[in-house]
Amino acid sequence: MDLLGLSALEERVYRHFLRHPGTPTEDIHLLLHAQRGSVRAALERLTELGLLRRADNGDVPEGSLTAADPEIAVGLLTDRRLSELHHELQQVTRPRNLVAELRAEQSAHTPTGGGVERMTNLAQIRNRIDDLAFFAREEILSVEPYQALTPENIEHARPLDTRCLRRGVRIRSVVLKEALDNPPTAAYLHELSAQGASIRAAPDIAERILVYDRHTALVPANPADTSRGALVAQEPGLVANVLSLFERIWDQATDLTSLLDTPPPDSVPLTPMELDVLTSMCRVTKDEIGARELGISLRTYRRHVADVLRTLNASNRPHAALLARERGWI
Repeated sequence: MDLLGLSALEERVYRHFLRHPGTPTEDIHLLLHAQRGSVRAALERLTELGLLRRADNGDVPEGSLTAADPEIAVGLLTDRRLSELHHELQQVTRPRNLVAELRAEQSAHTPTGGGVERMTNLAQIRNRIDDLAFFAREEILSVEPYQALTPENIEHARPLDTRCLRRGVRIRSVVLKEALDNPPTAAYLHELSAQGASIRAAPDIAERILVYDRHTALVPANPADTSRGALVAQEPGLVANVLSLFERIWDQATDLTSLLDTPPPDSVPLTPMELDVLTSMCRVTKDEIGARELGISLRTYRRHVADVLRTLNASNRPHAALLARERGWI
């Protein structure tokens, strides 16, 4: 359980109370062959975490300690660890002095031409877009006149977009209204909107624009032929003009939420019963309770739980609850 934040001694103490609930705490250090102070500290932390609780039934002496149910215990530790990792990620991505220092190094190799770089290799362009999105700190603006996204496009974009939104990066995007007629594309856009992205649609756009943190703009080298490559500009004057064009397009576009009154069917790929089970498993601690509330057998309930975990690609129930909340399913 060290991956979930417990020390070896804390795990031994918890496992001991699973086997022997109500053990007197005064001399437990003798049973564990450990120092009294270390065991006392472990007892205090396990109690604070909710893994050890004061007994409230007649099976053990009143006021003694019992271990929380393993499913509850692992859920508590998982939620705590995920919260810690999220905080650590925010701390890691916060420093700006390192970014400035690295940009200074990069500028020594920036091609001449007034802060504008031309790229003609498609793989190079994709890699640059991925890098700019990965290192964005404040805002990503885009105008993309695609008619539909392929499943490969969506799977490639999802982790980058989700990572940005989790870190608090603002995303504003204008897409072609025609793209909303494609169910997978509409579902993905709705998914991004549920996570906090601002998305609008316009009936007739031809511009292709990407702007990162208001200091780097990427546009086609030839708007009439995107195969001719792309221009990456960091020249303030050029970026300001691209930003102005984006704002004009944005003001004339329609918000996605007014175009999609209800989530597309593919945005929540769960059956009504699976959605009920998902809500139940996030609320109750025992499968028996959830099955009874939904009026289904325990075996059927657990089968639905397994299906939900597989659909969400979740490693456990707390992970599934976190993913479902991020996608706005519950």
